[in-house]
Amino acid sequence: MARYVGPRTRKSRRLRQLLDENKAKYFDRRPYPPGEHGRGRIRESQYQIQLLEKQKLRHIYGVLEKQFRRYYREAARQKGITGENLLRILETRLDNVVYRAGLARTRPQARQLVNHGHFRVNGSRVDIPSYHVRAGDVVTLKERSQELFPVLQAVDTIDRPSPEWLDVDSADRKIVVSVLPSRPQIDTQIQEQLIVELYSK
Repeated sequence: MARYVGPRTRKSRRLRQLLDENKAKYFDRRPYPPGEHGRGRIRESQYQIQLLEKQKLRHIYGVLEKQFRRYYREAARQKGITGENLLRILETRLDNVVYRAGLARTRPQARQLVNHGHFRVNGSRVDIPSYHVRAGDVVTLKERSQELFPVLQAVDTIDRPSPEWLDVDSADRKIVVSVLPSRPQIDTQIQEQLIVELYSK
């Protein structure tokens, strides 16, 4: 299965949660699922509720099913609560760190910037969006990429606060991962326990 590149508003409507902040006005205009029976009452099974929650998380972070399953297995092996471990793994992806720091307007844009090799981690060039940062890592923008239009636009227009677990210097385009995020520091509106229940069957 290829990565989804269709209208994100349509996917937001199907999953009943806004996936892209830039498309909020379109989602608010038609907040019901797409299709002929989108406004009809559909009795949801427990499996459908769990599946929708999993699909939400996948589409929020832009992860394919195979990769998501691998993340889940990794989270299950770690100590602690599996659902929280899964969110922490997704949150510490390099493309998400760039997005959270406000150097990109959307996660797909952050993914492309990383993929094109504009960022360095601890001085080394990293062009893998799924690269996992660790506590103490320093993410910087290459000198030649400091004045990129997407980065300048993001820094000038985004007013969302950076999370507590990141120290962001927008002027120097520098991000320091102070600690790994805990569940209260992750504002993703997901009931991760439903995903654990889905994969535990």
